Amino acid sequence: MKAFRGEILSVPDDPAVVGTEAIRHFDDGLLVVEDGLVLACGPHRALSEKFADVPTEKLDGLIVPGFVDAHVHYPQIGSIASHGEQLMQWLERHIFPAEKAFADRAHADSIAAFFLDELLRHGTTSALVFATVHPGSIDALFEAALQRDMRIVSGKVLMDLGPEGLRDTVSTGRADTEALIARWRGRGRLGYAVTPRFVPTSSEEQLADAGALLTEHPDVLMHTHLSENPGEIEFVASRFPDAADYLDVYDRFGLVGPRSVFAHCVHMSDRALSRVAEAGSGIAFCPTSNMFLGSGLFDLARADRHGVRIAIGTDIGAGTSLSVLHTLGEAYKICQLKGASLDPFRALHLATAGGARVMGIGDRVGALLPGQEADFILLDENSTPLLARRCSGASLHDRLFALQVLGDDRSIAATYLRGAKVHR
Repeated sequence: MKAFRGEILSVPDDPAVVGTEAIRHFDDGLLVVEDGLVLACGPHRALSEKFADVPTEKLDGLIVPGFVDAHVHYPQIGSIASHGEQLMQWLERHIFPAEKAFADRAHADSIAAFFLDELLRHGTTSALVFATVHPGSIDALFEAALQRDMRIVSGKVLMDLGPEGLRDTVSTGRADTEALIARWRGRGRLGYAVTPRFVPTSSEEQLADAGALLTEHPDVLMHTHLSENPGEIEFVASRFPDAADYLDVYDRFGLVGPRSVFAHCVHMSDRALSRVAEAGSGIAFCPTSNMFLGSGLFDLARADRHGVRIAIGTDIGAGTSLSVLHTLGEAYKICQLKGASLDPFRALHLATAGGARVMGIGDRVGALLPGQEADFILLDENSTPLLARRCSGASLHDRLFALQVLGDDRSIAATYLRGAKVHR
């Protein structure tokens, strides 16, 4: 057993729904960890006597839950900041060639290790990750995650209509997926996601089989892209002219449900948003990616009106930073352009407990509640001279907002997984 003393902030519930009661803030708090789990978290004055004999480390900074990245592509880390093109052309020019290299297991091992270390350096402790069509890309990621004790959910990409070198078949896609689930189920803090890349790269037969896999394995997620870019949407509409909309294509194959996570959803009809909410699916809001590819501006307020569950995704490599802090700052700007204001406490919720719920791991991480895994980070509001000046004497609200607008990887003083420091 050990304890950490310092300023602690978590937002277990959505402030947009329950108000300020969602915010748990202890100016002088105590976080007690036993066997990697949170035993207690509250004011130091209320807990100090009970845990007086527990070794305690004083942390100088703001303790918050580790970030949850609900949509990110690890094979694209080397393609970040690739100039030119919108989604479909960008994939052909930059991404598909990069992903073909993951047929080489040694290459996949190297990139997976680098990617996960970068996540930890940026304060991300849980993530829903796209790999490639190659089964070895999942083995590499899961082995690296197991070594680091990270909570990672991923799956082999299904794309039987993909380009040469990135193409499977319905039968090999199923066989590989079944083998990977059997090989990794229940190991460490890993989870599996059935992962059709998106409608343009899968046949109707493969989409139907993905729905069958989801039904046959009630402990796995479904992770894909939806309504990201106008060109992509036009392609799907031309291929499925009788579908009500893009979401309806997924729905007809059994891929819309409470374990479904759809990245982007920039251009959604009211019908589609209502259906996502009704099904209990989640949306990963990826602001830097949507701006970088010129895809459009996600309307968070509109999704809220429909009651959709929202998470935050960096979406590397179209996204421009692995920093969830930076991503939240960009989310704020998009909301401003859409006529709404994203409160910093709500932003933190979406990047922690909210994202965890979308990923189906809300009972395990995201809020520093008793019984949850003690994944947390230490934010340093003095990490740059400008940030230090802005935060000096400021309220908690303004300090948190400044961290989201001005902060980045430099603001992550330390990252802890189950109470163990893994990055400083």
